[in-house]
Amino acid sequence: MNQVKAETITFDGAVSWVSDHHQHIPMDDLLRLYAYYKVAKGNEAKPNNDKPIVSAFKSNALMQVGHLPKEIAEKKYTELVRQLM
Repeated sequence: MNQVKAETITFDGAVSWVSDHHQHIPMDDLLRLYAYYKVAKGNEAKPNNDKPIVSAFKSNALMQVGHLPKEIAEKKYTELVRQLM
């Protein structure tokens, strides 16, 4: 994506970009995006995954950002996507 588009991307646009490019995003960044998204959407329920290790990593990511207000989580999500573009 070009620089102008990256600078003006909205939260919803960032979510769409991640959905389209998740295969190419490093796992650490995906976990941060997951946690920011969950907080931004107000859905901080405990992760439920068939693989306990995956749930543990998701839970840890949520614990690290769960204190953030929704607006800040949304902003951090969008900023991280800009860096990844």
